Amino acid sequence: MGQQQLLLIILGVIIVGIAVAVGITMFQDNAISANKDAVINDLVQLAAKAQQHYRKPTSLGGGGNSYSGIDSVGSLVSAAFSNNDNGKYSVQTTGTTQIVLRGYGRSQNSDGTYPQIDMTVRPTGNVLGSWVNTATAIP
Repeated sequence: MGQQQLLLIILGVIIVGIAVAVGITMFQDNAISANKDAVINDLVQLAAKAQQHYRKPTSLGGGGNSYSGIDSVGSLVSAAFSNNDNGKYSVQTTGTTQIVLRGYGRSQNSDGTYPQIDMTVRPTGNVLGSWVNTATAIP
């Protein structure tokens, strides 16, 4: 083979290698983003259940304009939901006028941390917190 052919083969291998590396990075970023979206979706479902509990009269098993009685995710939905394929969910704080739900994503960031988000639920609507990358594994 001539030198020109060898150079073209080497150049082709380099270009394919770069394309594969970029593709892997894009796939990982997309997987993390999709996991975050799924966790937010699950938290919104939990928030809707919490607001339903808030508005339901105590005679029907609700909170009667209070979030009291919600001590875990299992008190809102099935216990299996608290640790599903998207992430892990917990109730952080409960008061009469608001509740804080926490979700941990399952996709590990490139720095080895896991994403975490808190959602504050009030009778008038949901307040979504910002993502924080926790330094430890999912609790």
